Amino acid sequence: MNALLLSTAVIFIAELGDKSQLMAMTFAARYRPRDVLIGISIATAIVHLASVAIGYFIGDVFAQWQGGIAVVAGIAFFVFALWTLRGDELTDEEAEKARKAKGFSLVAVGTAFFLAELGDKTMLATITLATQENWFWTWIGSTVGMVAADALAILVGYILKRQLPERVIKYGAAALFAVFGLLLVLEGTGVIGGGAGLRPVA
Repeated sequence: MNALLLSTAVIFIAELGDKSQLMAMTFAARYRPRDVLIGISIATAIVHLASVAIGYFIGDVFAQWQGGIAVVAGIAFFVFALWTLRGDELTDEEAEKARKAKGFSLVAVGTAFFLAELGDKTMLATITLATQENWFWTWIGSTVGMVAADALAILVGYILKRQLPERVIKYGAAALFAVFGLLLVLEGTGVIGGGAGLRPVA
């Protein structure tokens, strides 16, 4: 349950203001919201399944160094915070491709989101979470979190035809990433949680 709630919250935050959320808004202006949401859900489930597999492998191989992994994960979340502050904009070319996508809408949306998520910060965040939490519930939670955030973008793109307040999203998401990072570092060093800290586990 902890893995489910944590991954849902973290990925939801990561997706706010992300390029793929901007793509969701663009697709929603062209296709039916239902088709866009289904395409996003399928692509997200596939990408995040690969992400948790990578994260689970890292966590299993280096199980005795969980404290160190937690510290590295915390640092990664600080990087995500800075990444969020930097912003992630959809280029004119990418927006034009989204608007002019041909063929079956599910294929167009699913393919676009699959490619957009490869190496994106939400994928990296999912990998990081899977090194610390149960892989299955991390997969479910990260998928739910991203789909929920993109559903919000679809709603905004379809009804309001405008983005959410960029400044509020950017600074709020960055602050929460920094908090998650700090908690992970404190846990990894043994300051909180009662863990072994940076000492290897026998």
